[in-house]
Amino acid sequence: MKRDIKNIALAGEGKKRIEWAEREMPVLRLIKKRFAKEKPLKGIRLSACLHVTTETANLVSTLKAGGADVVVCASNPLSTQDDVAASLVTHNNIPVYAICGENKQTYYKHLQSALAHKPEITMDDGADLVSALHSTHKHLPVFGSTEETTTGVIRLKALAKMGKLRFPVIAVNDAQTKHLFDNRYGTGQSTIDGITRATNILWAGRVVVVAGYGWCGRGIAARARGMSARVIVTEVDPLRALEATMDGFEVMNMIKAAKIGQIFISATGNTSVIRKEHFLLMKDGVIVANAGHFNVELDLGNLRALSKLKKMAKKHVEEYMLKNGRRIFVLGEGRLVNLACAEGHSAMVMDMSFAGQAMATEFLAKNYNTLENKVYPLPEKLDKKIAGLKLASMGISIDALTSEQKKYLNSWESGT
Repeated sequence: MKRDIKNIALAGEGKKRIEWAEREMPVLRLIKKRFAKEKPLKGIRLSACLHVTTETANLVSTLKAGGADVVVCASNPLSTQDDVAASLVTHNNIPVYAICGENKQTYYKHLQSALAHKPEITMDDGADLVSALHSTHKHLPVFGSTEETTTGVIRLKALAKMGKLRFPVIAVNDAQTKHLFDNRYGTGQSTIDGITRATNILWAGRVVVVAGYGWCGRGIAARARGMSARVIVTEVDPLRALEATMDGFEVMNMIKAAKIGQIFISATGNTSVIRKEHFLLMKDGVIVANAGHFNVELDLGNLRALSKLKKMAKKHVEEYMLKNGRRIFVLGEGRLVNLACAEGHSAMVMDMSFAGQAMATEFLAKNYNTLENKVYPLPEKLDKKIAGLKLASMGISIDALTSEQKKYLNSWESGT
């Protein structure tokens, strides 16, 4: 079996950690049990470009249980857990192309390896596979894809708007059981965890600047405040800025925030959010991190140009000394800080996100020939089914509408 991983001998430890994560993923466990019985993905070639973590391993084994012929590559050079990659190869017989710390050349070589599988369905976290399928691999007859992250959905919707999307895509990121929980609670907690592990800072009393008040930004801001930090939010959207204000956060532009912040966290999905003019205004010793998918939110090219010295201050922490003598500390090479410096989201929240991925894949397999080349949300029925399964796994029951209530809600005379 072809593969490119760091060390196959790490498989034993990886298996233990995958099994530990599986304990916190009851919804995916139920789906896997059904998939193993029904085989809804039987014979389908599937290439997945995802963060190779313990949670992803449980998703991939679920897809294989459903009959899919799966290949996996990394969606980020620093997020791969090498023991997990080894375990997928050894214990699940799944080809994996992922090495933590791989360079850019290797990263793109691994993407090519995943596409050499000639997938019929792709699963993306950032739309890199879909991007290749619209440039260098237009000849491959893919009939659908799923997308995990906000950044990827932005790219795909832009492609669809141009009328160039070649096949239907399910935006799993836009499912309510994904972005309301994974983006808010998962990113919120894991970003704080990544920064803490890399720096061992005390959050209490710090001035934290969060760029972007989407669901990821909301979660980060809330958790930073929960750690007793003073939180400032920057935004370009007036509605989100107003919401952040109403939620009790200070809101200002980045130029003003740059002068007073001590920790900067970008979570926008856009490029050059923190850039030259901001770096020049920052205090000595600030910490800068990125919680967006791609390493473009921090303008590190200009930061290097502004610096007279760059060195590793400690693991995962790069020190840039500006020509004016001030120091700026960048975490995880400006990559996704929760995975570059820690283990990413907890399995409990990824349970819902990956349940969405599994169900979206099944939906595509059954319905792709009736779908247009558009970006679709996960069907609401499936979204609610995932939520119901999650509640049941937590021992929580909820009410159901009575027949009288249903009639009332469906009547135009409901106010009388």
